[in-house]
Amino acid sequence: MSVVKINVLTVPAEQREVLEKRFASRAHTVESSDGFEWFELLRPVEGTDQYLVYTRWRDDAAFQAWMEGPMKAAHQGAGGGGEGGEKQRPAASGSTLWSFEVVQQAAPKEA
Repeated sequence: MSVVKINVLTVPAEQREVLEKRFASRAHTVESSDGFEWFELLRPVEGTDQYLVYTRWRDDAAFQAWMEGPMKAAHQGAGGGGEGGEKQRPAASGSTLWSFEVVQQAAPKEA
């Protein structure tokens, strides 16, 4: 079965738009990765300043390959793109990675 990786990002209110724009600018970076199955960026609605970055993978090895290759390159490339060439400050002030195995799943029945 698949594995799910959820990155919990603490994002101050004034940095939300920055974070979302950075994710949008890298849209489709992950989709061609071997073993990739799903991505969602979840914005908090109330009571928290934590965004969830939800990804689903064929197995842990596929996720690790993404982390060591395309993801690392994408984050390194984001470091120097500020105005005047200065390094962009991080939009998130903290990050935690949760890992899960999918043990059951359901999809809507087609009519």
